[in-house]
Amino acid sequence: MRGAGSKNAWALFLLILAGIVLGGFIGVLAEGVPALSWLSYGQTFGVETPIVLNLGLVVITFGLTIKITIASIIGVIISIFIYRFL
Repeated sequence: MRGAGSKNAWALFLLILAGIVLGGFIGVLAEGVPALSWLSYGQTFGVETPIVLNLGLVVITFGLTIKITIASIIGVIISIFIYRFL
């Protein structure tokens, strides 16, 4: 049985995921606004060309690209604060 002060790790995971998504969305929206263009500044890394596994009957393509922006970092920080004060 959990104590009264324990918090759910899934709630933190979902809040951080929501912070990343909303922060990335705000970063994309801010690209065209000159005063807010700094929110879309970031770095993209991952697999440039996807890895293809051809098994004859099934073709599986593996690839992962992550784009971290200032807005997504701010979204993660806000989501952690929201989790902490819930």
